[in-house]
Amino acid sequence: MALPALSLSLQFARDLDTDLNAAHRAVLSRHRVTRWLRHALASDGELTVRIVGAVEGQRLNREFRQKDYPTNVLTFDYSAEPLMADMVLCAPVVAREAK
Repeated sequence: MALPALSLSLQFARDLDTDLNAAHRAVLSRHRVTRWLRHALASDGELTVRIVGAVEGQRLNREFRQKDYPTNVLTFDYSAEPLMADMVLCAPVVAREAK
């Protein structure tokens, strides 16, 4: 069975600590993230995945959910078929929760 096609934009925010940014880029290579997402998708998709720091994570959560704190994941759905969405991962929150 063929895996779904995926158009991926993988972004790393500038507000991440320099060392964390380098570590995230090393672990989250475009190839690895594409492979993970293709295995998770049920159909073709177009996704933007943005890794952000606490400042941007809090600003987006406040702006779109009216909650004034950084959250682990924000998802913005634009279309279900084909899947089109943006996912924002707040690296410091995800790291803290992973411990």
